[in-house]
Amino acid sequence: MQLITGSRSTTDTPVLPQPAKFRRRRTKYISTIVLFLLPCAVLYSIIVLFPIVQAAYYSLWSWSGLGPLTNFVGLRNFVTALKSATFLLALEHNLIILVLSLALQLPLSLVLALIIGKTLPGRTVFRMIFFMPYILSDVVAGVIWLFIYQPNGLLTVVWQHLFPGSQSPLWIADTHVVLYAIFMTMTWKYLGLSLVLYAAAIQNIPDELVEAARIDGATMLQTVRHITIPLLGSTIRLTILLSALGSLQYFDLIWIMTNGGPVHATETMATYLMKSGFESFAMGYGSAVGVLMFMICLVFALTYQRFVMSKDLAGSVTGPTA
Repeated sequence: MQLITGSRSTTDTPVLPQPAKFRRRRTKYISTIVLFLLPCAVLYSIIVLFPIVQAAYYSLWSWSGLGPLTNFVGLRNFVTALKSATFLLALEHNLIILVLSLALQLPLSLVLALIIGKTLPGRTVFRMIFFMPYILSDVVAGVIWLFIYQPNGLLTVVWQHLFPGSQSPLWIADTHVVLYAIFMTMTWKYLGLSLVLYAAAIQNIPDELVEAARIDGATMLQTVRHITIPLLGSTIRLTILLSALGSLQYFDLIWIMTNGGPVHATETMATYLMKSGFESFAMGYGSAVGVLMFMICLVFALTYQRFVMSKDLAGSVTGPTA
């Protein structure tokens, strides 16, 4: 016996667009994307790509920056830089700043963001206070801290009250102290940026997750460890990348406050580049130093994105899945 279940509706069959019409829509879509991206691509090429290629070309010459290029030296500038004790010392200082930033600056900003949280009264005011140094220009910040580090400055007065009878360090004159004094200024200047990023990420954590954890008997530390920190993972990884790249190419405050001194105690790759290229009129050698600094930052960024941020970048590369 055969059961009749009814005829199948022809409307269930999807109607595919005609090939010609589909191609026209696709061409129009791609043309719109190109139209919007082309001005940005041109500006990016002029401002970023062309100077990089130009610096790489200049690095192959012994050139003072004046007159035509006449003395081709190949990779000699790179070999000289890699053998230079000053350049290697500058690279070491960049790495010290990087380690201090990752070990002290970012954890401190994360702790402050967790303290401010969602419920602290006046949390908006606290965020504004911590963020204010970041919006100051580096020149203003450097001049302010130069006054603080003076022998009769604020920090020396505080030291004498805390440790009466002892002599305070020469904050920007002692070669063993000055780099850490500069780092303290950098922390004051840039702490607010990472704090605001962490605070914004904390605001996006659903309250239901935290409430469910508390109902289950989780303590505040357990909630932070097992809920808050994992959900802040992408933001933490981003701030690590930004902090590391900033540490490897930092220039402003150091140049304003110490000019890389005393006795190269705060020399970084960027200040060494500035002195080599513009003060010593060795533009070819300075370009080689700049290319080396660029390659170090590029290798770090690509490696970090490949092995640490691959999941964070997957959505931006492949797009949302259905």
